[in-house]
Amino acid sequence: MLKNQIRMATKEDAKDLLEIYAPYVTSTAITFEYEVPTIQEFEKRIENILKKYPYIVAYNEAEILGYAYASAFHERPACNWAVETSIYVKKERKKLGIGKLLYDALENILWEQNIINVNACIAYPEVEDEYLTKNSVEFHQHLGYHLVGTFSKCGYKFGNWYHLVWMEKHIGKHQSNPLEVKKIDEVRSIIAQKYGIFSL
Repeated sequence: MLKNQIRMATKEDAKDLLEIYAPYVTSTAITFEYEVPTIQEFEKRIENILKKYPYIVAYNEAEILGYAYASAFHERPACNWAVETSIYVKKERKKLGIGKLLYDALENILWEQNIINVNACIAYPEVEDEYLTKNSVEFHQHLGYHLVGTFSKCGYKFGNWYHLVWMEKHIGKHQSNPLEVKKIDEVRSIIAQKYGIFSL
């Protein structure tokens, strides 16, 4: 059996990651994008995230299985200790523990960066349909996230209106004078040594 592992993403992964993401755009309401990005646009997204935050992939010897990343929760400096998380797993590889593997690794990296709040913004149906189920919320609940807010019928796709819900998890302690948030490049050696998450 092939061993699934985690590593940092690079812009050279864009083609493989876009192949994972594209079906979510064209066939689901999990993402509210209408058009599949170009490879060049996806490369820019990866590069922009990696200026400060982790962008990781799950893989084995045969294939890339999924990816996850963190981005700014809010641009104001008071929100430096909070991030928004995103995750996509190859559709034919779901329900195999890959999502948990990715999120566990992502949280370890964010903790080393001194991030405290991790937030997920999730499309949510009033009634499940062929484009969107409640599975993502259930997945995040299983990992310790809790619901903190709902934006009702704020997304329109495939002729349907969908909600957005925010879910939150605390991975550190809130205290006076919190430690300064580190950029991803400042913790690459630490996460390689402690968690085996290497850069190419």
